[in-house]
Amino acid sequence: MTMRIEAEPAFVLHARAYRETSLLVEVLSASHGRMGLLARGVSSAKGQVLRAALQPLQWIRFDAVQRGELAQLRGAEALDAAPRLAGQDMLAGFYVNELVMRLAPRHDPVPDLYRAYGEVRARLALGLPLAWSLRRFERNLLDALGVGFDLVTASDGRPVDAAARYELDPLEGPRRLLSERDGQGRRGTVTGAALLALARDQEPAADDLASMRLPMRAVLAHHLGARGLKSWELLDDFAARR
Repeated sequence: MTMRIEAEPAFVLHARAYRETSLLVEVLSASHGRMGLLARGVSSAKGQVLRAALQPLQWIRFDAVQRGELAQLRGAEALDAAPRLAGQDMLAGFYVNELVMRLAPRHDPVPDLYRAYGEVRARLALGLPLAWSLRRFERNLLDALGVGFDLVTASDGRPVDAAARYELDPLEGPRRLLSERDGQGRRGTVTGAALLALARDQEPAADDLASMRLPMRAVLAHHLGARGLKSWELLDDFAARR
């Protein structure tokens, strides 16, 4: 079955060379979800404008013909200037793209994820606080994919206590740490204050914000399966060098 896709907005997640003159491109589209596109002839002089529009983080509008797993790209144009990122911000952009490529289903539109991606992309472009931008995106991605959890009620049904610490169970949500010997102690746990702030979409204090990184990573790792993310290694290496 052939399907024509016209004037479809999308964000470019990844592009790699294919044979001598083509690109294999992964995009997150508004109406068709995550898609693979085959862009032919982009290495020619005439194809340079198209190639420039197919860089990661670029927002585009494209035409394509879908006949199988890969759609044949017929044309694309940039809708704005892609964020110019460097250092840790660039690695964060790589992380966001890798996370979406690994977790977003193919050919299944997820409008909330498309909006969340556009929002985090804008925050990266503006240079807003990086850790907070990423924790918000992680929350939004989990919610959009239907695997998020309640941030204000613990797994035992009690309200989250701002003064307590919690482990994050990927299926049941926050589980209160009863003592330093329970679970991993403080490492790998998040403060109740951080969870409540995340629920309010309000940036928490620095220590509370920092406490979210490892627990959220553990939740994402559960959904990713045995293979983690290359971007986690790069971000950890960058942080260690600093």
